[in-house]
Amino acid sequence: MSDEPDPFSGSDYGPVLIIGAGLVGASVGCALTEAGIEVHLRDQVPSHARVAAGRGAGSVEPIDPEAVALVVVAVPPRVLAPVVSAALDEFANAVVTDVGSVKGSVLRDLAARGLELRRYVGSHPMAGSHLAGPVTARPDLFTDRTWVIAPHATATPGAIETVTRLATISGANPVVMDAEEHDLAVAAVSHLPHAVSAMLAAGLTETKPAHLQLAGQGVRDVTRIAAGDPELWDQILTANAPAVADQLAALSTRLGELAERLAEQRPVDDLLATGVAGTRAIPGKHGRAQTEYARMIIEIPDAPGSLARFFTDAGAAGVNVEDISIEHDPVREVGWLQVSVRPELAPDFSAAMSDRGWHLHEG
Repeated sequence: MSDEPDPFSGSDYGPVLIIGAGLVGASVGCALTEAGIEVHLRDQVPSHARVAAGRGAGSVEPIDPEAVALVVVAVPPRVLAPVVSAALDEFANAVVTDVGSVKGSVLRDLAARGLELRRYVGSHPMAGSHLAGPVTARPDLFTDRTWVIAPHATATPGAIETVTRLATISGANPVVMDAEEHDLAVAAVSHLPHAVSAMLAAGLTETKPAHLQLAGQGVRDVTRIAAGDPELWDQILTANAPAVADQLAALSTRLGELAERLAEQRPVDDLLATGVAGTRAIPGKHGRAQTEYARMIIEIPDAPGSLARFFTDAGAAGVNVEDISIEHDPVREVGWLQVSVRPELAPDFSAAMSDRGWHLHEG
């Protein structure tokens, strides 16, 4: 342990300054404020900070720089390093972290500036949305989500502990990972999926409108994240360009093999089976191994109160719904609700819901 005082030790947390009042920064503020921590907000656009304050993320009142114990930098990737650098200079008694989605390039930029980085520890909460702005902030955004802590060789133990406790206070599960290893990981599980989703969605702009009328949940699922802010994602992808390019090259090889076989009308079942294996490799709920659930389809009216009535009835049936998705009928005013329950509970759930007037079909 370090001899330096830890600003998050005991019960006297903070004060914390959050620079950048977008979705992530404002949600951090909401989580800390809800935990009773004094939070102050700063944003290049003052109205964003005021909106975040209105959402319960903290105060826009100025604070004495010497009193700040922790600075959380939540700004776009392109300006992370200069804002972190300025924060280390302005807030001499504070630990500084950033919550950017790329860690290696920021650390390299800071080191190139010749800065003393003992008080800096990068981090990355693995939570977010294709939505943006402080109006979408909520205190439970990080609950049970992974929050990567990326210490470096010169960071003090006290600084690392401070940032780790920031994650736990926000409800997240901290995971320590080297900055470069983090960037390789997010290239595979976050940045590549967004790039592929965006390119697939781009192809839909060249699809006949009559053909788009046939679009079902499959194409909606794989293109949903493509709705993210293009300017922000340009910064994320370019900041992690080498790792993402490697992932795209590997994917291109797999797609090439698929295209070649289909052109020659050869079977592709083994390639598709590898895809199934990949879905099962992703950790399931609460980080446990994937579970094969029984899936059922329910027709639900597209009317106020329908979902509330369904969940009330499901709760009365005494069976936990493990997962849920909904697809809207393109013609009728109904939706198709797909629910997942544990296989051994499926018969009882089906019978109980049928007794309450719902019609379930195996998915």
